[in-house]
Amino acid sequence: MSQKHFDFWPVGLPRNLTAPATNVFYNVEVSASRYPNKPYVIYFEAPLTFARFKDEAERLAGYLQNDLGVQAGDRVLLVMQNSPQFILGYYGILRANAVVVPVNPMSVTAELEHYVEDSGAKVALVTQEVYPQLQPLIGKQLQHVVLAAYSDYINPSTTLRMPDIVSAPRQAIADRNVTLWVNALEAKRTPGPLTMGSEDLCVIPYSSGTTGRPKGCMLTHHNVMHTLITNSYWFSGNADTSQLVVLPFFHVTSMQGGMNAPMYQGGTIVLMCRWDREVAAELIQRYKLMSWTAISTMVIDFLANPRLNEYDLSSLVRVSGGGAAMPAAVGERLQQLVGSPYIEGYGLTETIAPTHVNPPDRPKRQCLGIPIFNTDSRIIDPDTLQEVPQGTVGEIVTHGPQVFQGYWRNPEATEAAFIHLDGKKFFRTGDLGYVDEDGYFFLVDRLKRMINCSGFKVWPAEVEALMYQHPAIQEACVIAAKDAHRGETVKAVVVLRAAHKGKVSEADIIEWTRQNMATYKHPRIVEFVESLPKSATGKVQWRLLQEAELARSAAPVSN
Repeated sequence: MSQKHFDFWPVGLPRNLTAPATNVFYNVEVSASRYPNKPYVIYFEAPLTFARFKDEAERLAGYLQNDLGVQAGDRVLLVMQNSPQFILGYYGILRANAVVVPVNPMSVTAELEHYVEDSGAKVALVTQEVYPQLQPLIGKQLQHVVLAAYSDYINPSTTLRMPDIVSAPRQAIADRNVTLWVNALEAKRTPGPLTMGSEDLCVIPYSSGTTGRPKGCMLTHHNVMHTLITNSYWFSGNADTSQLVVLPFFHVTSMQGGMNAPMYQGGTIVLMCRWDREVAAELIQRYKLMSWTAISTMVIDFLANPRLNEYDLSSLVRVSGGGAAMPAAVGERLQQLVGSPYIEGYGLTETIAPTHVNPPDRPKRQCLGIPIFNTDSRIIDPDTLQEVPQGTVGEIVTHGPQVFQGYWRNPEATEAAFIHLDGKKFFRTGDLGYVDEDGYFFLVDRLKRMINCSGFKVWPAEVEALMYQHPAIQEACVIAAKDAHRGETVKAVVVLRAAHKGKVSEADIIEWTRQNMATYKHPRIVEFVESLPKSATGKVQWRLLQEAELARSAAPVSN
């Protein structure tokens, strides 16, 4: 590993970091003791203090243990938009000595069924808009649901514009094996001792590779503690740091930087559950927010607001993010507004957020940054698995305390995900990049197939697997298409079965996929072809289709 990046290490920070050997829930106990009356969360003008948070998280844990039979090591599904209940659910599950399985709330029944069956979860914490998709699974492997309403945690007289799902009143659902969130808390159950330690499983977020269904990433309390503390140290976070949180908590970036790090610090977060540029600007102005983690598409939309100069945004001193490179012109405009550059970082679900972050005092644009505390990252030839010289493109591999333990119940995928170099175990990220002369890492391409739609990761193999359930589809290959708003969108190149040609339209396929998979996943573009390009061994050559699509989008438009 090159040591050159240490020449650009953040001033005043040690090169190594010692994460506490504690359960992540212990951070709740500490902050509730230190700052009992300080708001941890502000949600549509309603504050939730650290002391109240601890009380409600423990009540929820007690109910999970005493009434629903959740035992140490059990997996519990958590399916919600950003809300106080998501965070309470997350920490309540940990306090019950169980393991959090966070799931995208836009998932449909077929997708949720996979998460339930694969994780072995018998209990789920969900919100009202998710419940219809999960209801068909109750009574099968899923035994019980705790059902929350976002409106229970808002200020009813708020002047902020709210999504309908947030303002919707609590529904009196009396289905069997369903408990309303408020009733679970009103039971006032007391949980047993906190017994899970730093090496026990904490959270299993799901990530897809190039083949098969989504895979659960096993992350311990130690894995989680490492990157949440990295976030606090790297960006000088403390109890007086306040931030706008928009990115979804089920994704590891916001889970760590927007939820777990502020809990550790005792900081205050102001939540949004859906992107709204007017509301974002209003919240920054109203609460004098200091930081905001955002993807490039959010920043582009935020800066495009013609009313932006009407807001006082002077409190904002840091905007950071990742997922897709920030366009240079947009980065310049943002720096003029905030007074500091956009700080980009890089990480994966398997590493519970960052392995690389740009030094705040010396960042580079459209750059992944440098390896963080205790992290050894290298560039290897993906075929020979040997390290390549500086400046040469290869696969990024990483060794560090944030790297996951493997894929849940999938030893074959786990074995394929790691290699050994110089006596260390490295995770193969599947991303292609290079290191410059200063030790900064840059992303070039994806060895794995992945489409980035407004920050949501879409894995073509998963979409293809679902599309093959359509009776008219003989073959399908999913690729990325350029999109002015989403950055990338999903395109499906489809070969129809002979009996269906002329009877099924592209619009029919799009509508079917919309009904059978999450909104961000389903193809927005379908192209019918007579055949897909294949290699001599019969494998679909998706790269040829992807390159043709990129060439088509780059071609000048003729008059």
